[in-house]
Formats: sequence, structure tokens, C-alpha cells
Amino acid sequence: MKIVLASNNLGKLAELQVLFAPLGVSLVRQAELGVGEAEEPHRTFVENALAKARFAAQHTGLPALADDAGLCVDAFGGLPGVDTAHYAVQFGYPKGDDNNVRALLEQMRGQDNRRAALVSTLVALRSPQDPEPLIAVGRVVGEIALAPRGGHGFGFDPVMVIPELGKTFAELDPEVKNSLSHRGRAARSMLALMRANWMG
Repeated sequence: MKIVLASNNLGKLAELQVLFAPLGVSLVRQAELGVGEAEEPHRTFVENALAKARFAAQHTGLPALADDAGLCVDAFGGLPGVDTAHYAVQFGYPKGDDNNVRALLEQMRGQDNRRAALVSTLVALRSPQDPEPLIAVGRVVGEIALAPRGGHGFGFDPVMVIPELGKTFAELDPEVKNSLSHRGRAARSMLALMRANWMG
């Protein structure tokens, strides 16, 4: 089965392709099919993922999978949340992973409560009008490190410490990260939903 991935993030595509391989699903990035980015006007991950999946399905005629993910920091009342990708911009930095990490560490300086969650919400649709979208959420709770550590991954991986391992996501091998990550958890849940609802 071919499914359009409503994202142009290569890191996300690589992770999800590995995770969805057992289902015989091949993911194609929307950019490869000439589809631009959807608007993401909503304040929740699930609404934005749904908007992105509908947009991709509508413009390609294929079933669509969208992921909206972000960092929810306890000390900031759950923010940056849906604004995670553009976090650095509000502090005068250009958009980008390294700047997001820099801005976050600056904002958390002197902050004792470093608890945060990485959240991934996956939405899959058979068509743009699918009345029964499949929705899977993965969540990992950890702590924000004082400085970046590790060379793997992307996004906030270098500063997200998994307390039981004492390591950041960026210090883990990709296989280990996928087994523990928010996106890995959401993908495994989504695989089960697809098997039960689309292939059963």
C-alpha cells in the first residue's frame, strides 16, 4: 500500500519508513508528489495532523498519514506545543533545530522544573472525507538537559533526557530511540489500528 506522508521532514520520513515497513506500507513524501505544506492554524496536535492529512489526501488521491509533534514543557504550561518547529523565531533566531535548542536552553536557565514531554500525534485517512480517521498518540516524559548531548536524531533529541537511561535521545542508537520515542510509540499504535481497521 502506498501512503502519502504529509510532511517534508526527511528525519521524520526516515523514522516512519522503518516503523511502517512491517506492514508493507511505502511512504511517499508529499513534496515528491508536488504537494506543498498545509496550513496548521490549530492549537492542538490532533487538529493540525488532521488538517495536514486531509490536505495531502485531497491533493494526491492517496491515503495519507500526518504527524504533528512537539515538545510540551511543564514550566511553560505545556508550551511550545504546536509551535515547536518555530520556537526559536519568537526569540529572534532563524527557524531551525539548533536554534530551537539554543532558545529553549536560554529560556530554561535557572529553571528547577525541567520536566517535559515529547508528543507525537499520528492521523491516517483513507480519503479526504474519511469519517473515521485513525488517531494514535505517543508520549515520552523526560527532562531537559543543561546542554546538548549526542549526535543522533533531530529536533530536541540532544536535550531530551530519558531519566531511566540517563541519556538524551541523541545519545541513543536509532533502533533504541525508535523503540522508546514518542513517534515510535505512536507508530506502533497506528500500525495496530491500520491492521484492525484497514486490513482486517
